[in-house]
Parts: sequence; structure tokens; C-alpha cells
Amino acid sequence: MGGGDITPDETVLWDGGFVNVNLTLVTTWIVMAVLIGAAWLITRRLRTGAEMSRWQNGLEVIVGFLRSQIREISGQDPDRYLSLVGTLFIFIFVSNALALLPGYVPPTASLSTTTALALCVFFAVPAYGIAALGVRRYLRSYVRPNVLMLPFNILSELSRTLALAVRLFGNVMSFTKIVAILLSLAPLFFPAVLNALGLLTGAIQAYIFAVLAIVYIAAGSQVHRERDGPEDRDDSHVSAPQESFT
Repeated sequence: MGGGDITPDETVLWDGGFVNVNLTLVTTWIVMAVLIGAAWLITRRLRTGAEMSRWQNGLEVIVGFLRSQIREISGQDPDRYLSLVGTLFIFIFVSNALALLPGYVPPTASLSTTTALALCVFFAVPAYGIAALGVRRYLRSYVRPNVLMLPFNILSELSRTLALAVRLFGNVMSFTKIVAILLSLAPLFFPAVLNALGLLTGAIQAYIFAVLAIVYIAAGSQVHRERDGPEDRDDSHVSAPQESFT
């Protein structure tokens, strides 16, 4: 990624005419390979008690942290959202953490990657909402209290998806460019400090994205249920929320 490039999308490594391979695709494949390889190595010999490996113990700490955060934020069973939210968090964190490697540019510095991640959340909101409430009650909530609210509710769903994508892209891309500029000015002084700061920033960005994903997905079920009248509610298969999100 050259100094004049804004995102890794602009660095094309192979151009086959209709299809090309840019730096974003390559780094995404690298992150996927790292995650798949690590998951296989850690889970191939699972143990309990004192025989548990350090890697397995570390992974269980991460899973436990994610479950507690999901439970606190959503007030619901964390296992419903753990697979999706956990995958988003780990992917974003590893993508940003690998920026410690020379020449690596995180795929999250590309708007196409962050848009894809935001779209996962966008489609997850109705998927989880419909699973919890049913198609009729979920869709009917978009015209509550009257049909005039339909375009505003749809605009709200689209705008927060755009906000998710742009927020992550802007933060990661801007930090990447700042690091490149500082390293060009003082390459012997800044690397260690910037690497530590980059790791912290990457973790924070992954956490923020995961938290917002939990809020949007859980609120999709809670708020839509609250908008239904008492005669429409059937909470036999939905856990009662501890708090509501507006």
C-alpha cells in the first residue's frame, strides 16, 4: 500500500481483466487462514481441568468475556448471539492486531470490508427478530404507530448500517495513515510505541463494533416486542429483557 493510497483496495496485486486481486482480498485471506489454523490447533485436543492447554484456557477466557458482555448488554441468553458477535469481534481484532507485521495493511482499513461486516449485522437484525417474534409481528412493527413511520424505520436501519461501516473504516484507515506518516519521519523512534498503541486501538475498535452489533441485534427483538400491543405478545419462547434500547 503506497503512501498515496487511501485504502488497500487501490493496491492491485493481480489484474485479470474482469477479476482482480487487491491487497484487501489478500490480507482478508491471511486473517481467515490464521483464524482457521488457530481454531483447528486449539480445539483438536480439548481438555478439562489441569490438563487444559494455555491456548485453550485463553480461548475460554475470551468466550467467557464475550458471553458476559452479551448478557449484560442484551439482558438475554448470550448463546443466541455468541457465534455471530464472537466471530465479528475476533475477526476485527485479529485483522487489526496483525498490523504489527511489517508491510501488512489490515483489511478493516478498506470500506468494502467494513461494509461487508456491517451488512452481516444488518441482515442479522431481522433474522434474529423474526426468529424470536415471528414474521408477522416483526414486520408489522415497522408501521407502528402508523404507516407513515415505515420510511423512517427503514431509513433508521440503513443509516445505522452505514454508520457501522464508516466508523470502523475511518478509524482504522486514519490510524494506518498516521502511522505511515510518523514512521517516514522518525523510523527509529516511533515503531515500538505505535505498535503498542495500534494493538490497543485495534482491540477497542473490535470491541466497539461487537458491542454495537449486540445492541442492534438484541434491540431488534426487544424494541419490536415492546411496540406490539398486549394482545399480540407471546413471550413463551422469548426471554424477558432486563433493559430496553431506543
